[in-house]
Amino acid sequence: VSESAKVCLVFLGVFLSDVMNSSSKHTVKRTVFLLLLCFSGICTIWKVSEMPTSFELYLKNTECGCETCLMQNNSWFMQRFQKNITPLLTSNYNLSQEAFNWWKVRAPLRLPFVLNKIFEVFPAYPPVPEPGLDGCRTCAVVGNSINLNKSHYGKLIDYHTFVFRINAGKTKGFEEDVGNRTTHRVMYPESATNLDNSTHLVLIPFKIRDLQWLVDAFTTGSNVMVVNPAFMRYVHQSWLEKKGQYPSTGFMVVILALHLCDEVSVFGFGADSDGNWSHYWEVLRNKKLKTGPHPGSVEYKMILELARQGRVAFYRGW
Repeated sequence: VSESAKVCLVFLGVFLSDVMNSSSKHTVKRTVFLLLLCFSGICTIWKVSEMPTSFELYLKNTECGCETCLMQNNSWFMQRFQKNITPLLTSNYNLSQEAFNWWKVRAPLRLPFVLNKIFEVFPAYPPVPEPGLDGCRTCAVVGNSINLNKSHYGKLIDYHTFVFRINAGKTKGFEEDVGNRTTHRVMYPESATNLDNSTHLVLIPFKIRDLQWLVDAFTTGSNVMVVNPAFMRYVHQSWLEKKGQYPSTGFMVVILALHLCDEVSVFGFGADSDGNWSHYWEVLRNKKLKTGPHPGSVEYKMILELARQGRVAFYRGW
């Protein structure tokens, strides 16, 4: 029993003694009132003493430094999420025959030869620590939807630990809506450009030719990471249920962030209110813009479901 409870019990004993030696109705009422008060206090004190501290809750219920972590039990999420998948290519990774067969192979090049050449240019082990090892790692995945216009999300986006931008997503002139920080730029290889030293370039190869292009195009790639083709297959099968030919770059980044981050916020995905899929930095002229081989509507519904399940925070923009 805590010291406060002991004190309360002592006072209770004194008043019980007082009531036993007195026939005064006033004394009896006062003692009954204090008895109830002390009993309530004792229950509250015991209840509080049994509650874990915030640090104990952190140790027991989470695997990261956030209030809510992605790895917490959720049957819907864990049916799709493969914790042991390797998101990025490393020198010791062996691509399975199944994953290789799924991959969009359009050129008769020998994969081992190309991979060996890649790791002569890029890091054999990309410098991406596991989630939860350096506090609460928050990530913003910034899509390119026109819905970001007039959203005023800029400061919120920049507040995140990592900010992932997709392909040619612009910041200059749009800072109020999309922010100005970029820690990772995720692109289709042949659209890749040189970036400043503070931004990691994450490349998604859709065919072996893309890997060959990387070898030919880069002389140094200390800030470059290459997404594993097996990870692409996993996204297509587990998250999109094989809908469409292959995932969009944007949706790939959403799932990649789930594997690299403790908390994920998603900005700027989906068609506008008229059903057009267009970019926030472009003037909309074509009123029938769609998503091509990517299952845009399926991806959008999955992001909505991830938000409903509490796995991401989704900011639509309009």
